[in-house]
Amino acid sequence: MNIIHSRGQYSIHFQSAQLPEGVIVTDSNIQNACKEVLQKHETIILEPGEHSKSISSYGELCQALVRIGVTRKSTLIAFGGGVIGDLVGFTAATYMRGINYIQVPTTLLAQIDSSVGGKTGVDLPEGKNLVGAFYPPSEVQIDVALLDSLPHRQFQSGVAEILKTGLIQSPSLAASLLKTPLVPQDHRLAKIVHECVGIKARIVQEDEFETLGLRAQLNFGHTIGHAIEQVTKYSKYTHGEAIAIGMVVESRIGERLGFSVKGLTESVEFLMSGHGLPTKAVELIEAKSLVSAMRKDKKSIGGELSMSLLQSIGRCELVGNIDEGVVTEVLHEFAKV
Repeated sequence: MNIIHSRGQYSIHFQSAQLPEGVIVTDSNIQNACKEVLQKHETIILEPGEHSKSISSYGELCQALVRIGVTRKSTLIAFGGGVIGDLVGFTAATYMRGINYIQVPTTLLAQIDSSVGGKTGVDLPEGKNLVGAFYPPSEVQIDVALLDSLPHRQFQSGVAEILKTGLIQSPSLAASLLKTPLVPQDHRLAKIVHECVGIKARIVQEDEFETLGLRAQLNFGHTIGHAIEQVTKYSKYTHGEAIAIGMVVESRIGERLGFSVKGLTESVEFLMSGHGLPTKAVELIEAKSLVSAMRKDKKSIGGELSMSLLQSIGRCELVGNIDEGVVTEVLHEFAKV
């Protein structure tokens, strides 16, 4: 599978990971799980977790690259989940004004989402992914065998993005997962990963720089989800858990606005709960803090509230100028007490 972009194109390979020559950046969890693979390469080890996707970590990584002699002809290899992929991609985009990097995602979430499309970045205390660049990798290697040792909660986090993909673009996938939930080492997993990557590849090719509103549909559930992550300091929920809650809440907002078909929220909520994902959160009672975070979302224009909402399963659009009162009411409705 190839993705064509403004700089050229890159290939996505569905195969056993074959780490090429280059400097590998990973985290200590992956290091412990893949010692034999990593010992053959120059490797930089970071702490796991969202806190490593920061300006300070970015600076430290750049300094480490200087110390080990990385040049403009070198290649960085992002070997890990979404945090590693986003950080390494942003570093590659800016170190010596741009060097090659390869994505080798090791989590389900990274395989179907963050490793594809060339979005890179780091977080600020004020919000997620507020500093970054569109900078495509030179290659993506997706090996579903790497998921076999993935902790169950991290697997579930990736499932949330699969469910999102079905909801925005593939009614047949959503219906299949509604009938039979996805589980670790499921015989359908490789096929589903391939389908989800194909959907994202098509969308990002049509709207590489997110200027047409097409790519924004990939953010269904993310306006609320990112706000939840921020107010909880990225410590309580996985990304997928926050997005699952976000998809349910945003479905209700769509219904309240008359944009979404009636009954959508119940379908989305049933799909999430059937996969063991949360649909409510006590933090939703903090509507003022959440709305403040949403106004800093990248989709926001002039501070207005914007969200990618489902019209129906398989149809998603970016909706702007959403009434704060409606958002607050729905947040309180799904506040778990």
